[in-house]
Amino acid sequence: MIAGWVGEIALRLLFVLVVASAASHVVAIATGRGTWRRLSRIGMSVQFACVAVASVCLWHLLITTNFHYAYVVDYTSRGLPLVYRIAAFWGGDAGSLLFWSLVLTMYGMVTAFSRHEDSERMLPIVNLIVTCVIGFFTLVMNVGANPFQRLPHAAAVGNGLNPLLQNPGMTVHPVNVYLGYIGFTIPFAYAIAGLLLKKTDATWLRVTRRWTLVSWLFLGVGIIYGAHWSYEELGWGGYWAWDPVENAALLPWLTATAFLHSSIVQERKGMLKSWNVLLIALTYFLSLLGTYLVRSGVLWSIHAFANGLLGNYYLVFMGVVLVATVAIITARWRVLRPERSFEAVVSKESAFMLNNVLFLGSTFAILWGTVFPLVSEAATGQTMDVSAPYYNAVNLPLAVCILALMAVGPFVAWRRSSWSHVVQAVWMPLIAAVVLGLAATEWLRVHYSAPTLLSTLGMVAAAFAILSVLWEYVQSVRARMTLTQEPWYLCLARLIRRNQRRFGGYIVHLALAVIALGIVGSGAYHIQNQQVMKVGDTAHIGAYTAKFVGMGVAEGDAGETRQLYANLVISRGGRTIGVLRPAAVFYENGDAPTTDVALFSRPMQDLYVVMLGTAGSNEAIFDLHVNPMVQFIWFGGYLFIVGTLIGLWPERRAAERRAEVGAETDGLLADLADLEYDFRMGKLDAARYTAERGQLEQAIRLAEAERDQLRLRLEAEVAAEAERLRAREGGTAS
Repeated sequence: MIAGWVGEIALRLLFVLVVASAASHVVAIATGRGTWRRLSRIGMSVQFACVAVASVCLWHLLITTNFHYAYVVDYTSRGLPLVYRIAAFWGGDAGSLLFWSLVLTMYGMVTAFSRHEDSERMLPIVNLIVTCVIGFFTLVMNVGANPFQRLPHAAAVGNGLNPLLQNPGMTVHPVNVYLGYIGFTIPFAYAIAGLLLKKTDATWLRVTRRWTLVSWLFLGVGIIYGAHWSYEELGWGGYWAWDPVENAALLPWLTATAFLHSSIVQERKGMLKSWNVLLIALTYFLSLLGTYLVRSGVLWSIHAFANGLLGNYYLVFMGVVLVATVAIITARWRVLRPERSFEAVVSKESAFMLNNVLFLGSTFAILWGTVFPLVSEAATGQTMDVSAPYYNAVNLPLAVCILALMAVGPFVAWRRSSWSHVVQAVWMPLIAAVVLGLAATEWLRVHYSAPTLLSTLGMVAAAFAILSVLWEYVQSVRARMTLTQEPWYLCLARLIRRNQRRFGGYIVHLALAVIALGIVGSGAYHIQNQQVMKVGDTAHIGAYTAKFVGMGVAEGDAGETRQLYANLVISRGGRTIGVLRPAAVFYENGDAPTTDVALFSRPMQDLYVVMLGTAGSNEAIFDLHVNPMVQFIWFGGYLFIVGTLIGLWPERRAAERRAEVGAETDGLLADLADLEYDFRMGKLDAARYTAERGQLEQAIRLAEAERDQLRLRLEAEVAAEAERLRAREGGTAS
């Protein structure tokens, strides 16, 4: 009881603190005084403390199943396992809003105490933007979705958590998606702060790179784990249904992927400034759109909370964010001019630009398909849904193009290259990819089903991307071994350690190509057999034989569920493998029955069996699937995590070099390092390498001479000013 009162008081107090914090941020921005900046940081910490207290109180109510509170009754029951009572914190609307506020205030507090270039000017604006977002969630919790709403009388029983959510994925998938959505608030706030201050250099990108990478990682893990959850829990044989809420999570991940690539160009070359601001703004807006789709109920989804009132709150907030962002970007568009222009059509900069176009093409295709039911209803009065064939027809060709660009990109030089050098660099991995891709396609055709042209191209493109990454590693190690005479394993370790961003990114490319292989294999070569079987009957699918030997009933924990299961003896090639037990689960509280999928997983394929229904005690309907290579998707997900973590590791050498030689010289030295790397990797011929190296060395000498002259001039001015001060002090004393 006390926990509920304390939690509600904490939410009321949070609203007051948000208003006070926002005022302190405004004064800190207006005055620039250190006292107000310190108060601004303290305000962010107090907000987090307040939300943390409310969160602990709600967790206490859920764990102890205190049925005096509506949220506890709606999402828990006394027989619910502890892990799902904990997960119920984000299983409903009000609780997920509190969880969102907890994470956002924590992110805001960490940001408020960070230190970086020009932090004294940027942080008050960033803190104000984050506080305004926190204020929105605080308002919604206090007005529309209070997690501490008390019932007039305690309920006797709880409704329990939705059976589809009673899966270990409930502890991973929603949390990661939320962490991804929320994390994009920080780079968005820095981008707006940079625009308001007319500071559009790469400072905000360097400061927020890890924020963006971490958020992108969390969202990617959430998407992959959500697909795995759907695969194991929903019993339809697949893992991605182009559901509106699934799409809503994918959209900001796609634009964030484009932003991460585009930001590299601005950091290195001072280009694509407008692209980066637009991409991070779009990413944040799509994150808000995802939360709106989940909570508004405007589109049907098994993931959605059907609450139209909260959807209206989100719609208003999205409108305010959109109008304010567009106004700021429009007013500051002139300061987003690039520092350099494109030097050649064939260059790494152009490849990054094409990458942005492809990712945005996929984003808008998915967005249009997702919102089309709303558009059709508004235009015609009838809701017309967009099904999977539309998404596949548009996005799969784009995915093949992205894979091909991913494979070719590492072989293209910075600044300028030529088609002849690109072809010369890629022909070996390309030929190997064609051979391996066609061989894999033929093997899959023989064992499963006939391929399509698109699936064949996808297999070749994924193989090309994998081989290009491996080839880049081999060439890099070979070049270092030639220079240092070190053993290959030491060269590999030091290459990765000294350039985590590049080689961590290559591992991520490798991971995405492996995932693509899994998608092509399980999508194009999937086979299915739905069959009514009596006890003693057998079903054949692929190389497997399933014999139905009988059914049984089992009681669940605490007597809240009953499980009707079937025993299928599985054999392959005349050899018995084991018994699979698909089941239907029935709930005493009246929830709709769910299925328990039976899986036999191997690295190259899954046998997937669902019991769809029964007829008497000796007859049932079974849905059998063989999904080739689906395990590649989950393995690629782990590789994706490894590559991103490597890319997140700090690079001390770059920071030290910037401190030593200054920003302008550092950019030229970076160009020289890129040129040297491209030449050693065979991306440039000797003549072009010599000419460009001479130009860069001359530019570096000029920049260093200008820096030395500036230093001497400043020293002379300081000495003259000191002399004037001494003369003035002498005159005053006399």
